[in-house]
Formats: sequence, C-alpha cells, structure tokens
Amino acid sequence: MLHLTRITETFPSVHITNNAGGVPVEVTLIAQLGHGAGNHLFAHVASRQKGHAEFIDELDEPSVKIGGTNFPLGDTTSLYSFVVGPRGHPFHKHAGHRIFTAVSGSGGSQLRFSTVTSEEMQKDPHKFIEHMHFINIPPDCLFTVRFGGETWHQFWPLSKNSLHPVFFALSCHTDELGGNLSDELKKKIIANEANIPALTEVLPPEVAKLINARSFQQEMVPTTTLSLDAPAGTVHRKVCDSFRSGMGLLRGAWGAWYGSGGYVSQTDLTKTVTELDALPENSLLKEHLAEETLHHEDTFLLSVSGLDFKDLKASRLLELMLEGFLMNAPRGVSRLMLIRNILVKPLGLRTSPLGCPVSSLLSNDTRNLFAGQYPVLDQRINEEDTLAQVILGANDKHLRFRSCISVEIANESQIKITLGTRVHCRNAFGKFYMSVINQVHKRYISPTMLRRAADYMIAQIK
Repeated sequence: MLHLTRITETFPSVHITNNAGGVPVEVTLIAQLGHGAGNHLFAHVASRQKGHAEFIDELDEPSVKIGGTNFPLGDTTSLYSFVVGPRGHPFHKHAGHRIFTAVSGSGGSQLRFSTVTSEEMQKDPHKFIEHMHFINIPPDCLFTVRFGGETWHQFWPLSKNSLHPVFFALSCHTDELGGNLSDELKKKIIANEANIPALTEVLPPEVAKLINARSFQQEMVPTTTLSLDAPAGTVHRKVCDSFRSGMGLLRGAWGAWYGSGGYVSQTDLTKTVTELDALPENSLLKEHLAEETLHHEDTFLLSVSGLDFKDLKASRLLELMLEGFLMNAPRGVSRLMLIRNILVKPLGLRTSPLGCPVSSLLSNDTRNLFAGQYPVLDQRINEEDTLAQVILGANDKHLRFRSCISVEIANESQIKITLGTRVHCRNAFGKFYMSVINQVHKRYISPTMLRRAADYMIAQIK
C-alpha cells in the first residue's frame, strides 16, 4: 500500500470534515510512552474501574462516571473513564459532542468514524461506508479526540486477532444535555443518573451487516496513520511495533497480577511515624526475651492528632489496630512475604501472608485471646483503659521474635501507637537471615504496616 507521508514539527494530527457541516473529527497525537506502557496502564485503570461505585460494563465499553453534572450550579459537564478491550466495540453515536484523552494499547488502535447523516443512511445504507474514515494510532501513545454529536464511531484493534487492548480514555461530555435527547433521558441526566450506555445509540442492524460482511474491504476506506518515531510502512515502524507488542504482553500481565489501588491522604489530622532509640519505659515488650541475647530490636511510634478520642478506650482502639493489620495489609508487604515464603518453605521455616511483626494474628492458638478473637502471647490494659498492649510472636527454627503493639491515649485529641520488635537468633542462619532483611524491615515493613493499620482505625472512628 502506498503511504504519502508529511513531516510535521508539531503534534501529528488529522482533521475530518463533517459531511453535514457540523463539528469535524479532530485527532491529535501528543506523545509516545515507554514500551508496553499502554497495556500496563490499561490493566490498572480497568481494575480501578471495577472497584468504583459507578462502574458499568455494557456495549464492550466498561466505564465509570468520575464526575457528574451539577445543574443547580450551572455545570452541565460530566467526566467519565472508559476502556476498550482487544475485541473492540460496536459502531455507535451520541447526541452530544465528545472530547477525550486516551492512551493506546501496546498493539495500537484504530479509530473508525462515519460522518453520514441519518437521512442519507436511511435512503442508502451504503452511504455509511462511503463516509467512513479510519485513523491509526501507534502503540503506547497519548492522544486526544474531539468530534461532534451524531458522529458514528468505533474503536478497534489496529491488527487482526490482537491480544492487546485498544485503549483507555478519560472522556469529557461538555454538555450532557446537548443534542436531540428524549424527555425521559433528559430527566435522568438532570437527576445525574445518566451513564455512557444510556447516552449511546448503536448502529442499525441492516447497516452493521454491511460492516461485518465478508465483502466489506476495510483496506478501501480512507485511512490516516499518525506516528511520532517512524512513519507508516517503514521497517523501523514494524520493528518498533513488534517490540512494543512483546513488552505490552509482559507489562500488561504484570499490571493485571500486581493489581491496583490508591491512597487518599488528609491534612485535617496529623499522623507521623518516627523510630525510637529505645523501648518506652512502660512497654510490655521489656518482659519478653529479656534473658536472651537480642540480635535485633526496633520500636516505631505513630502519633495521631486532630481527632476526638474522648469517648474511646485504649482497648477498643487497639482492637481496631489489630483488625487493621488484617484488613488493610499493604500490598507491597504481602508481595514481599509471598517471595519470602517461596524461598524459605523448602527449608521448613514457618510461612505467613502477613508481615512478620504481626503474622501470629493468623495463629489457631486460642489459649490467650485479646478482645475475644485475636490470638496473643500476652496482654495488658491499665485500670483507666488509657494504655492497652499485646504481645505477638513465634518461635521458628532459625529465630524467635516478639512484637508489641501498644495504644496509649495521651489526651482527648491525641493517641500514641507503638510497634516494637525483638529478635533472638538461634543459629548462624538466623543471623544471616536478619542481616538480609534488617534494612527493609526497619525502613519499609514495620512503618508501612503501622501506617496502614492506623489508617484503618481512623476510618472506623471518624
């Protein structure tokens, strides 16, 4: 196929005139991301969408309304995220204008448009094909798209039988009430109950048959290919696309396995973690492994200020902390534990999905339970219930460890939470083991687990 290439010093773009004189189709290529980044980002966005309260999976276009309209304040816009997987999605149109920014998958994307009017298509369905135009987007690219209402469009994989997603996008509906809408749909929009499927009209079956027929030759459709690092049809382009395709499969699989999530930090309270030089004087941990040679000892203090704790007891806060260690475990720590478990299981060492400071919370030992459900080695609550402590730990072939979680109510708006750990190594392997994990334990595992458990506790009492 003959490619006529034009060199540009700015963003490669294409402008397709609307047959009916309306808003044209405009696509602009902004940047090309790292090899495999498109699949990696797609996996994360798709996963986050599924966890959203507004998630909808219809028309092969899973989507989420991130920001709705606010008509009382004069805001008619809405913001959506949506993804299109390896199978693409059907031709459809919307009454209102659309603007979105997207990142293509690592196999590239094909944007298909038809600017045929409803009147033309009713008279002759073949007019739909006559007014089609394809735009090819390279792999792993950031690009923008703008087109008017009533423009038929379909987003499709760039190559047949592709294993790569088409793209993920953030779409701005500039006027949710724009275009020719039914009264029923307008009511839903005003009530902020609209979604992408409700605002979508799919292609009539008789026209869809023309597109899906074997006689349809998509090679005959006018096509514009945008690119940044190499023009279409060159060896450079093919080699680059092949490498990105391979990296995309790897990074996409990694992104799906790694999972996704996020964090919301607030500034209306103070939460800091510091490492103490020694155990607090009133720490219950001082009574454990006291006669053993200690090969590791650390204590982290987390102080929480800005909340009203006056009606809560230290024992209840400690109960929430223990629950937080179980329910809000850091994914990074869990993955490190998975790797650790694989390495030490052949050696016959104990394994646990929880970080070692609190791993004994999963013990089946019911001889000493805190709050009637958490297995502990020791516990203590002062008379005023302003200081509550528990001892966790286990004995293994290579070492013995004890951890102390303590909650102290300093005043009505401040509490102090400590996580202290003592380790006695039983043999040379234990000493080697501690030398390997010492820094990651002190710099990452203990402080991170303490923060995440505190986050859970704070969320329960706010």
